[in-house]
Amino acid sequence: MHGEYKVPGGKLVVVDLDVEEGLLRRVRVAGDFFLEPDEAIEAIDGALEGAPADTDAPGLAARVDAALPPGTRMFGLTSEGIGVAVRRALAHATDWTDYDWQLIHEPPQAPALHMALDEVLTAEVAAGRRPPTLRVWEWGAPAVVIGSFQSLRNEVDPEAAGRHGIEVVRRISGGGAMFIEPGNTITYSLSVPDALVQGLSFADSYAYLDDWVLGALGDMGVKAWYQPLNDIATDAGKIAGAAQKRMVGGAGAVLHHVTMAYDIDADKMTEVLRIGREKLSDKGTTSAKKRVDPLRRQTGLPREAVIERMIASFRERYGLAEGGVTAEERALAEELARSKFATPEWTARVP
Repeated sequence: MHGEYKVPGGKLVVVDLDVEEGLLRRVRVAGDFFLEPDEAIEAIDGALEGAPADTDAPGLAARVDAALPPGTRMFGLTSEGIGVAVRRALAHATDWTDYDWQLIHEPPQAPALHMALDEVLTAEVAAGRRPPTLRVWEWGAPAVVIGSFQSLRNEVDPEAAGRHGIEVVRRISGGGAMFIEPGNTITYSLSVPDALVQGLSFADSYAYLDDWVLGALGDMGVKAWYQPLNDIATDAGKIAGAAQKRMVGGAGAVLHHVTMAYDIDADKMTEVLRIGREKLSDKGTTSAKKRVDPLRRQTGLPREAVIERMIASFRERYGLAEGGVTAEERALAEELARSKFATPEWTARVP
């Protein structure tokens, strides 16, 4: 069995192993990490040899930690990352490069249609009728997108939203409210087979699916990192929030979508969103305006250039063919937008 895991902010860990009578055998850990002293790699392999195959990633990491020689130094490698790589091998997880990725980047769409496209395209990936897909959104109107389980009245001031012509829609994933203005927002979705995140915990899957965009931002001079559970942050503040939805049917699929602040009208945002004191306290700040630091200031690039560089970075890493929404997918999404995402019943399903 073979498993790979890119440690967030670090290096690639590769594990090859067999299982005999429920125990790990012939375990070999490799990768492009740095490790001192040399004999530490043998200690790692020895710590995993004979471990029960149902040991979880933290349990495997504990075995590694206990076996490391005194003074061991890891660079780009963690014991937790080794544990995850083992679990991915046991789960027969796939890798990014195992797939032929498709890009969808189409003209602006209505907010409700974006919600529907996410659901339809990810269901098509789960059914095996669509390849794994990176979809870059263009917004047709300003919006507030609330999480699947958020209370509408607690999150949005309806009078302020109406005054500013802002549509409120509810997505199928959890997480918090996102304030959207077309020229100030960069949003993308990944619709991926469930096999890509096998062996990862829910939290680890966020870091794993965000890793490519951290690299893209780094190439633009933005030092960013994954901040659990679902934020991308810099020294200057949060720049993006992610959310996920697991889809059943067929082989299963995961929807992972991210909204990034290219620029922001902070005064308008705080008028429209009811951002509670508890949330602000939890983020370690006293002002909602300080919670988000836009990419426009950090990169000095036009929004279109940021998007182009993100797409180019993904293509360089994993390959990416131009594609589009099929006629059948669009018809399904338009009907779903009409019957679900544009209805008061869905938007106010948690009043």
